[in-house]
Amino acid sequence: MIRTPLRPLARILDARQKGENPDAIERENIRLRHEEMRDCARTRAEGRLLVMGAIFFCAFALIGGRMGVMASSEPTEPRSSIAGASIVAQRADIVDRKGRILATNFETHSLYAQPQQMIEPLRAAEKLAEIFPDLDHDRLVKDFTGKRKFLWVKKKISPEQRQAVHELGEPGLLFGPREMRLYPNGKLAAHVMGGASFGREGVHAAEVIGVAGVEKFFDDRLRDPARSHQPLELSLDLSVQTATERVLYGGMKLMNAKGAAAVLMDIDSGELIALASLPDFDPNNRPRPPVEGSPSDSALFNRAVQGVYELGSTFKIFTVVQAMELGLVNPSTIIDIKGPLVWGRHRIRDFHDYGKELSVDGVIVKSSNIGTARIAQMIGANRQQDFLRSLGLFEPTPLEIVEAKGGKPLLPPKWSELSAMTISYGHGLSSSPLHLAAGYAAIANGGTQVTPTILKQPRGQLGKRVMSERSAEAARRMLRRVVTEGTASFGEVRGYAVAGKTGTADKPKEHGGGYHKDKVIATFASFFPAYDPKYVLVVTLDEPVETSGPKPRRTAGWTAVPVAAEIIRRVAPLLNLRPAIEPAALHDITLTAN
Repeated sequence: MIRTPLRPLARILDARQKGENPDAIERENIRLRHEEMRDCARTRAEGRLLVMGAIFFCAFALIGGRMGVMASSEPTEPRSSIAGASIVAQRADIVDRKGRILATNFETHSLYAQPQQMIEPLRAAEKLAEIFPDLDHDRLVKDFTGKRKFLWVKKKISPEQRQAVHELGEPGLLFGPREMRLYPNGKLAAHVMGGASFGREGVHAAEVIGVAGVEKFFDDRLRDPARSHQPLELSLDLSVQTATERVLYGGMKLMNAKGAAAVLMDIDSGELIALASLPDFDPNNRPRPPVEGSPSDSALFNRAVQGVYELGSTFKIFTVVQAMELGLVNPSTIIDIKGPLVWGRHRIRDFHDYGKELSVDGVIVKSSNIGTARIAQMIGANRQQDFLRSLGLFEPTPLEIVEAKGGKPLLPPKWSELSAMTISYGHGLSSSPLHLAAGYAAIANGGTQVTPTILKQPRGQLGKRVMSERSAEAARRMLRRVVTEGTASFGEVRGYAVAGKTGTADKPKEHGGGYHKDKVIATFASFFPAYDPKYVLVVTLDEPVETSGPKPRRTAGWTAVPVAAEIIRRVAPLLNLRPAIEPAALHDITLTAN
């Protein structure tokens, strides 16, 4: 734009000659310049409005076209176009130590409805209620005749159910592909598996997530697409697990117990070959957690891992082996067991009268509370705590199932000398059967700490040393005598020398403190073969009562021990243990020189 001077000299001189006012020329030029600037601004604004109008027209045309396409297409579940946001349904298998399937995926279908496309909604509701008895007929009628455009009918259905629905010929009933988690062995190892459920769900896929057990603990690993072809290998042996659960179930019923648990562990690697808790459940149809009553009464409760109990006289061997390790006693040391042992208002008694004194070996074989308490006094509360802590009895076991962190041992608020005395024979400290198995494994393997694991290990894992081989060997001989001469005489298995210790503890009352007089936790902690230990077995029965005699018997020797013996009898051949003749003492043979 060419700018015109406001006071051009030629026009100013001419105006002065004519006697005109030169300022009028300037005002006229200013007016013309403003009109020119206004015209330019108007033209520029009109151009911008035209461009903005074109943009808005294109945007609304695109949105309107997309809405028209969606209105004319079949309603479907919206899915993100981002690859990372898609639903990943694939989940890796879980297998036992020999590669046999414990959990896998199964292709099935979901059933959903689009009521607006239904021809006979009332008939469809009636027929679906016949095919699926768990569905509410009145609710289906309300949903099918209401204003809903989409609803789930069943999240997973069998092929037979799908065919039955298909034969109804109802266009408003549709199927979506679905992968579900399948446990082909049913209830077997249910508390280890835990179970799985659906997370994010769509019409064409559903996310399978773990809800308990190893399924939840290893959820990220099992859902990792890069490792979906690699099964998760557990340390369980399917055959051994089956035999253990069957015998344990029969023993629980025979002994009239309300619950039972069994732990079978490799003494060197800490691998769990079998882990059972009864009552159990089917992870294919996992029940809902209870909303009232005691959680321990639920089938979902893992008694072997979550259950913490006073395990009675099974703890006595820990007291004796520590005293031997400290050099305070040896197997032949004589202990004063005159009773009752009075400590303030408390009295400690033995189950039977064993006389005035016993050797340390006899204290274990006869299971003397007084003798064990006397030994605990020699050890002292502080040293007792250090030893039990080294065995892992103060913290939850680091087992790879989510329930393990709930099995934290219950310790006395103040560890007094009286606490040390009662804990020495298994009262005043509550732990799980899994804790007990790990402690006995340390004795059986020669004195090294064991960390329980549910994963198959490539080689044995050696923990820190918690006792000398000499002390562990002496403890093993004592535990062998408990079976051959003591309270666990029903635990002997021909061809497989068994060593172990019984424990019978009164159950504490749920409210008001104190203990029940007629309810006990009976436990037998054992290892076999006694002269070359390979495995630890702990069997616990909740409130057992043996009724074959004239009076009911509740002690572990009559209840838990026979069940454990039958388990060993059944699983030892499955573990490739050959029966052996126990070495006997040589009599009337004199060694002479050549």
